[in-house]
Amino acid sequence: MTATSAPHQLVPLLLVLNNLLVVLFQVPFARFGATPHTARTSLWPLACAFLLGGAVLAASTVVDAPWFAAVTLVLAATAFTVAEMLHATISWELSVVLAPPTAQGAYLGVHGLAQAVQRSAGPLAVTAAIAVGPLGWLGLGAGLAAMCGAQRHLVRDRGDGALSVAPVTVSEH
Repeated sequence: MTATSAPHQLVPLLLVLNNLLVVLFQVPFARFGATPHTARTSLWPLACAFLLGGAVLAASTVVDAPWFAAVTLVLAATAFTVAEMLHATISWELSVVLAPPTAQGAYLGVHGLAQAVQRSAGPLAVTAAIAVGPLGWLGLGAGLAAMCGAQRHLVRDRGDGALSVAPVTVSEH
């Protein structure tokens, strides 16, 4: 907020906006993870939400007008909240559906580990974006969008109604 001309009173309103969006849309957004194909297809809107959030957050610092900063921060908060809800739904569905019956525990363990890494690396990535400035936010959004694209590429449609990933060999000793 200090990099923009937005009024400081906007901060609690953005938190309220985030909470309202989650309360109103978390359950309806579950449809984006209702099937494996829907989850895979929803990786594109997720990428767009991340990219939009980063781009709009970067734009919030460009124009020195409080109304512009406020509007762009509201758009950024909305985009990142939508991304958060989509990511939660999509990642859970894919982690469950891609697991072979004999390795569901291992796949869910990796899913939990990935969440722990996100909680650890996320604050560092956001701090780096803040330190770099507008290009940092744009880079963060673009990087997250690129990861969504890579994930969509790695999760393959086998053509028989199922999804798969490339086989991975794991040593058991």
